[in-house]
Amino acid sequence: MMTDRLSLVGDAPTETLTDFGTDIAHGLSQPLKTISCRWLYDEIGSELFEQICGPPEYYPTRAEAEILAANAAEIVELAGLDATCVELGSGSSVKTRSVLDAFFAAFVDGRKRLTYVPIDISPTALETSARVLLADYPGLDVIGIVGEYRRGFEWLAEHTERRKLVLWLGSNVGNFDRESAASFLHEMRSHMTADDRLLIGIDLRKDARILEAAYDDAAGVTARFNINVLTRINRELGGTFDLDGFEYEAVYDEDSGRVVMNLVSLRAQTVRIEALDLTVTFDPGERIHTEDSRKFSFEEIDALAASAGFAVQQRWLDGASRYSVNLFAPSGTA
Repeated sequence: MMTDRLSLVGDAPTETLTDFGTDIAHGLSQPLKTISCRWLYDEIGSELFEQICGPPEYYPTRAEAEILAANAAEIVELAGLDATCVELGSGSSVKTRSVLDAFFAAFVDGRKRLTYVPIDISPTALETSARVLLADYPGLDVIGIVGEYRRGFEWLAEHTERRKLVLWLGSNVGNFDRESAASFLHEMRSHMTADDRLLIGIDLRKDARILEAAYDDAAGVTARFNINVLTRINRELGGTFDLDGFEYEAVYDEDSGRVVMNLVSLRAQTVRIEALDLTVTFDPGERIHTEDSRKFSFEEIDALAASAGFAVQQRWLDGASRYSVNLFAPSGTA
């Protein structure tokens, strides 16, 4: 799709029912049962995830928005006014508006245009958010890239002539284990030039009570988000999960610096998944691991950056010092 100010390029979603079934069969056949967090995001799951940001216990979204609103002018100055703004996992692009506002405020002649390159797996989300942004920013051009993060890497590699500010917000780096996070960032760095910058939101280590409340809110939104994957298995794969037979838990492991999220079997039970010809038994208290969210100290952030070929050029915190937004600058060779 292409208009004068909007183009959508890339891949159609490739996840299939076969992919889903294969992954579920593998994960539930392990001694420590798992369901990949990627499968939490069906239509209902995605709607629930948007609601997760609402409860008062869940501070990361508000903290990141606070940091961006307070520091966007400095971020843009450090990145360079001639930068193209690229965002990994853009979603609704709500928080990105602080950065876009700062760019346009700095264009004193009023004629400068800005190119925004959002990357998201959902073509519908990309087009919807792009059209809203184009209506609000007459000087904006949008190149939406449909696909996984690595489609965005390809775009970076193909446009080395542009200075770029890459946004990776939402502390999504915390969904990777630490070795994988370093590897992913190193791969990103290999597609960036010395003039490019990476703006990355990273949640910080803190008291376990704050973290466990954030990921197990009193309203039960995060619990419904996780348990919904069992509903999806029942609906799409002919599963017989009794939703009342499981409860959600979120536990912070201080040593590893991660919030561990599980679905816990409340009794001995047997589940049949017809499409997979699979029968799964559960003992009382047995867990299905669904997701991790890793937290970082300042020293760990610095080490992560260095291991991937970056240096931390600047760091900003929210007023409560719970969350960080960091500007990574390429250093040395990738």
